[in-house]
Amino acid sequence: MRKYKSFFQAAVFVMFACALCVAQTGKVESLGALTDSSVADSVRSGLENKGYRITLEDGSVACELWFMKGIAGQSKEVAGAVYSELAESTLVGVLHFSQPGSDYRGQPIASGYYTLRYELLPNDGNHLGAAANRDFLLLVPAAADKDPATNPKPAEVIELSRKASGTHHPAPLSLVQPDNSPSPSVTKAEEDHWIFTGTTKLASGREMTIALVVKGQAQQ
Repeated sequence: MRKYKSFFQAAVFVMFACALCVAQTGKVESLGALTDSSVADSVRSGLENKGYRITLEDGSVACELWFMKGIAGQSKEVAGAVYSELAESTLVGVLHFSQPGSDYRGQPIASGYYTLRYELLPNDGNHLGAAANRDFLLLVPAAADKDPATNPKPAEVIELSRKASGTHHPAPLSLVQPDNSPSPSVTKAEEDHWIFTGTTKLASGREMTIALVVKGQAQQ
């Protein structure tokens, strides 16, 4: 009898632990190709033919996301960066807020379409402790970013991203180190960060897993 009681207690614990796991996940739905004309044809034609709708545990849609096809890569190590294969200012994809959202700084972002360009947090004392690593995607209003072939300087991307935030600061979303989460998925991590994990391909054909904080902000 004691053995069965122990087994029952263990089973209840496992069920409770699993319930906690489920409670910390959202839902990722597949979308078709992006067709909205507010995104330039030149950008839309470079996107993958599938996207993702990322829904959180409470049923709210965090955002919709499409990756670029064959993202340009580089082969050098960058101190403090997780995504060294991405060159600064690389166009990574397009994000859509169907409702007003916010960035990693907690700045409000209007609903609409935004391109996502990769940038590095400056490696200086002014940004010490702002994030675990230096990798970010800056939101740029789609109307201000129509040529995916261009490779603007980081300062130019920062200036464009200020149009998304409407402040003196750009509008960043934090990239983090991918873990063992399945792809695609969205899970809640520490500090109330909701992280989308997805897989795309570089121009070399190599797959790259991207982990992006789609909701949550830096600790003050």
